[in-house]
Amino acid sequence: MIRDARGRVLLTRRTEGRDLAGLWEFPGGKREPGETPEAALSRELHEELGIDAEIGAEVIRVPQIYPDKRLVLDVRHVRAWRGSARGREGQALAWVPPHKLASYAMPPADRPVVAALEQPERYLVTPEPEDDGVWLAGLSTALAAGVRRVQLRAPALAAGDRARWRQLAAAAAKRCRAAKAELLVNADLELALELGLGLHLRAAQLRELGERPLAAGLPLAASCHDADELRAAQALGCDFAVVGSVKPTPSHPSVLGIGWEAFAALRESVSLPIYAIGGLGPDDLAEARRHGAQGVAAIRSLWPG
Repeated sequence: MIRDARGRVLLTRRTEGRDLAGLWEFPGGKREPGETPEAALSRELHEELGIDAEIGAEVIRVPQIYPDKRLVLDVRHVRAWRGSARGREGQALAWVPPHKLASYAMPPADRPVVAALEQPERYLVTPEPEDDGVWLAGLSTALAAGVRRVQLRAPALAAGDRARWRQLAAAAAKRCRAAKAELLVNADLELALELGLGLHLRAAQLRELGERPLAAGLPLAASCHDADELRAAQALGCDFAVVGSVKPTPSHPSVLGIGWEAFAALRESVSLPIYAIGGLGPDDLAEARRHGAQGVAAIRSLWPG
């Protein structure tokens, strides 16, 4: 992942005669036997672009299954480089503003990289409110701490007091808009449409919907537990998904969780950005990214107090 002085990101176009020809991707190539990832990337960037690169920190590792192969896309920041980048193998180059990366046609493994660069790494799921004032203060504290994607989830309140649920959602939306944070309502399509908010679908709802229920400008997500549900979420046009439980949680201490290897196995079946959930917090972000996650979703570890 190479940025220029203006913050634009370098993409290269796959040449004719290669699989996935014509698609845009992050520059790099295959690691040879015995090579470290850093040495492989440095060699490939010299061969492809004619630059001598200083390889930096990990961005994300994306496991992905293609019809004829499976791979892990190991993405690193390039801290600095010497030389002038050019397509030494006849490939076209494009320096792209980050907010326009998603508009480029890319191989499936590259799409989660775009999300990792541009979208929030923490997805707060709100707890059930007891006192609305205290709850809203907690939301404000989480937003002040940098949370920029929130799922409003209060099943007991939504079922028991519709008027209070709508009022609370409207107040939460006002705070999130002021903080430039996305707000998605859990399961309640009617309320999402009424307030112009995103929607987070339960897994069961994926089977009930034949088409995307929201306009493209509003975020749509889903909770998924297996590869079939993930593929259904992708086919429906979801912008991201949540998968877990990865680890045991305080509410279900006897449930071991699927673990990171099983999470990565699910990750490789789709190109959606996927949050890992279940017993996780900010300290797990690096491990989550190493297994292909956009980041972590959580209630307790992201909610103040």
